[in-house]
Amino acid sequence: MTAIIKKGSLLLFVASMVFLSSCEKKPAEMTFEKTEHDFGTIKQGDIVTHDFKFTNTGEADLLISNAKGSCGCTVPEYPKEPLKPGESGNIKVSFNSTGKSGQTEKSVTIMVNTKEKHQILKIKANIETPVKAK
Repeated sequence: MTAIIKKGSLLLFVASMVFLSSCEKKPAEMTFEKTEHDFGTIKQGDIVTHDFKFTNTGEADLLISNAKGSCGCTVPEYPKEPLKPGESGNIKVSFNSTGKSGQTEKSVTIMVNTKEKHQILKIKANIETPVKAK
């Protein structure tokens, strides 16, 4: 009799855990229109910007805790408030080409409360150096 009760209790416990886990909300999910942007050819010293548009396609609030450029010349601006499921936002990335030349690629790492924990955005440009007069 005790064995039957223990088996019944175990079965009830497992069934409860399956039910409770199926009721949990799925995590936030960050879906970008695109994660890479090419500025094309720009002049050395130009400061260019691009807005990376995204939507919270998950079922929980999306919270960006930090965004960091791969160098000081690449600066992201991001929403500080949580975005509800279905809401959209953008991350503005500014790139300062001063002192740079040729083909250049930079990235921005975004720390976020999604399953992946971070997203990477990439920018690139071909930077023309000024021609010096002789």
